[in-house]
Amino acid sequence: MTARPASAWTLSGFGDEIDPEPAVQAAVLAALGARHIEVRGAWGRGVLELDDDELDRLAALLEVRGVAVSAIASPVGKVDVALPVDHELARLARALEAAQRLGAPYVRVFSFLAPGRSPERVRDAVLERMRALAELAELEDVVLLLENEKDVYGDVPERVLDVVESVGSPALRVAWDAANFVQVGVRPYTGGYLLLRPHLAYLQVKDALAATGEVVPAGEGDGELRETLAALRDDGFAGFASLEPHLARAHRSRGFSGPDAFGRAARAFRGLAEELGVTLL
Repeated sequence: MTARPASAWTLSGFGDEIDPEPAVQAAVLAALGARHIEVRGAWGRGVLELDDDELDRLAALLEVRGVAVSAIASPVGKVDVALPVDHELARLARALEAAQRLGAPYVRVFSFLAPGRSPERVRDAVLERMRALAELAELEDVVLLLENEKDVYGDVPERVLDVVESVGSPALRVAWDAANFVQVGVRPYTGGYLLLRPHLAYLQVKDALAATGEVVPAGEGDGELRETLAALRDDGFAGFASLEPHLARAHRSRGFSGPDAFGRAARAFRGLAEELGVTLL
C-alpha cells in the first residue's frame, strides 16, 4: 500500500465572524490553534472602511499577539456589473493598501452581480472588469482570490474557470467555497474539483445542506469536504484553510458565528483534517 503524503496546511479564519473587536478575534483564533486571521472587518466596520491609522493600529495589535494576516476578505466585485470599471478599481486599490499595511499576500474578490440578466449577456463586461482588477493586483504583487458565490457570474465551476482562464493572470487564483457551491446546486468535488484544482490556491472552510442551503460545520453537509480535502492532500496542497462558519447568521456582505459556534466549526474541521492525516498549523 502506498503511504499517504505528509500534508500541513495553515489554519486561518474570518476574525469578524468571532467578534467585532480584533483583540477578541485574535485571542479566540489563538486558542483554537490558528496563528493567522482573514481580515474582513474590525471594530464593527468593513476592512475597506478602515482609515490608514486604523489599519496600522490593527497591524500593531495583531503583531503583538503573534497573529499574521492570510488574506484581506474584501467585497470587491460583489456589486452590479453595470457599475463603471473605475468603481471597483478604486475599491480594490484600497484593499491592496490594506494588504500592504497588514502584510497579507491575498485579497479576496468576486465576479460581479447581474440581477435579471443572463450570464451570457454580462460575460464580456465581467471579463473586462476582472482583467482590470488583475492588472492592478499584478502591479502591487498581490494575488486576488476569486471566490465562487451565489448570485455572481462565477457561481458554478464552469464560469469560475471561464473567468480565471480568460483573464489569464498569475494574480488571479481561486478560493474554494464548498458551501457556496452547494447553495447553487453543485456537488463540489464531483462537479468542480478537476476543473478548478489547477487554479485553486485557498480554502474557505464551510459546508451546507443541499436540501435547505443551511450552513453547517465542515463534514456535516453535502459539500463533499472529505473527498475534496483528501484529494487536496494527495495533490500536495499546502496553502491556507480559512474558517468562515456562518453558523449564526449570513447575508450578502458577511456572516457571523460568535466565539462558541466558531469554536465548534474549528473543532469539526480539525477533526476532519486529523482523520485525513492533514496537520493544521
